[in-house]
Amino acid sequence: MKPPIACAAPIFFVLAALITGQTPAPAANPRSQWTESPESFTARVVVSGLASPWEVTYGPDGFLWVTERAGKRIVRINPADGGKSVAVTIDDVYQSLAQEGVLGMALHPELLKGRGQDYVYVAYTYNVGTATAVDRRMRVRRYTYDAASKQLGQPLDLIEGLPHGSDHGGGRLVFGPDQKLYLSRGDHGANFLANYCLRNRAQDLPTKTEIAAKDWSAYQGKILRLNLDGSIPQDNPVLEGVRSHVYTLGHRNPQGMAFDGSRLYASEHGESVDDELNVIRAGRNYGWPLIAGAQDDSAYVYSNWSASAPDPCATLRFNVLAPPPSVPRQKESAAAIKNFTPPVRSFFTVPNGYDFAKLGNATVAPAGVDIYQSGRIPGWRRSVLMTAMTAGVVYRLPIVDEGTGRVGEPLTYFKARRRYRDVAIHPDGARFYLATDNEGRVEDPAAPGTMSRELADPGAIIEYTFTGVRR
Repeated sequence: MKPPIACAAPIFFVLAALITGQTPAPAANPRSQWTESPESFTARVVVSGLASPWEVTYGPDGFLWVTERAGKRIVRINPADGGKSVAVTIDDVYQSLAQEGVLGMALHPELLKGRGQDYVYVAYTYNVGTATAVDRRMRVRRYTYDAASKQLGQPLDLIEGLPHGSDHGGGRLVFGPDQKLYLSRGDHGANFLANYCLRNRAQDLPTKTEIAAKDWSAYQGKILRLNLDGSIPQDNPVLEGVRSHVYTLGHRNPQGMAFDGSRLYASEHGESVDDELNVIRAGRNYGWPLIAGAQDDSAYVYSNWSASAPDPCATLRFNVLAPPPSVPRQKESAAAIKNFTPPVRSFFTVPNGYDFAKLGNATVAPAGVDIYQSGRIPGWRRSVLMTAMTAGVVYRLPIVDEGTGRVGEPLTYFKARRRYRDVAIHPDGARFYLATDNEGRVEDPAAPGTMSRELADPGAIIEYTFTGVRR
């Protein structure tokens, strides 16, 4: 079956809106629409059998540096033949669920340049509780790379004790052009699924007392900015009278970040609608959980399960589509948020009346982000690439406004029954490396609208190589 053509809205949807002046509900899940690209690519499995690859980065040594979330290690992979060597195994990693383990990694820009800064930074989860009473935390650690032994050693912990829940962990780590580290933190899945009775703290900010005590409990649903020693930068924003590691707030689960010059893009998971691509700006509030996507009252209402009364939350059965009357609900338009910043792109906003029960949630589960700057592929220069796990595609979003970072309509590539977790770009601009999840759900390309758990090439690095443009 040939996949349907992707567009911002089906033609019948647009025509009906013009005729009636209203926005009718679409007849299909927007995630189930994708294009056949005019560009041609060959695909090759570089390596398989990885233990949940999470981060893939093209290193200055010509190798792919990969974190294995469940493998508890960092490996280097030769992209030519798939040869793999372990750079370090981190013994104190705690990993039992899909949001835990060795997560984000950032290579110092001076790595292997002979300037004494052969550093690799990594974010991982650990347990400060017991085997039966787990208390998850995150740590950011710096390693020094020995080019002779090809090993990472001399561990130095920069910050630890960061809260980490059983879901929505964030965990992406990037090195900024300002010589700072940026770390994404999720909202712990609060107010959702198994954690529906947890209060969502994405809008909370730390107090001066908490910062003085190194109590990072409010660092949920945030993007943090750290000095290279883990301390708080003196030019971080002052929010509600407090300067902390918090750079931005109001995030649900940001799992992708990449710099385009001095501009930081971040991808973020929505609940049932409005996965986001954001431009991250200091001190800004991205709305969650009061707002999903734009503040448009479109197919999202904040249901605060933790505040249920008179029936306590613990007595309720979670249903994202039909909260009981005791659960307080608030429209997006009722939220008064200082410095609210909407996304530059949502995946996908649907109108009220969209049939979630029939069509499924309109989300794509965005993960890794990278910036394409090469002129190798015609028309691609200055594009954001974003992997989408449940959609089983990579979205290319042309940057159409250099001033604001605004992007154009998403274009789909590499559609397969694979959950793409992260993307790295070869310096030649023609080759792309995609890390795939070991498990989970993905849209089946053979049956649009159907989700499958039978993944193609789980736990692998896939190389796509540009071969030309079809005429």
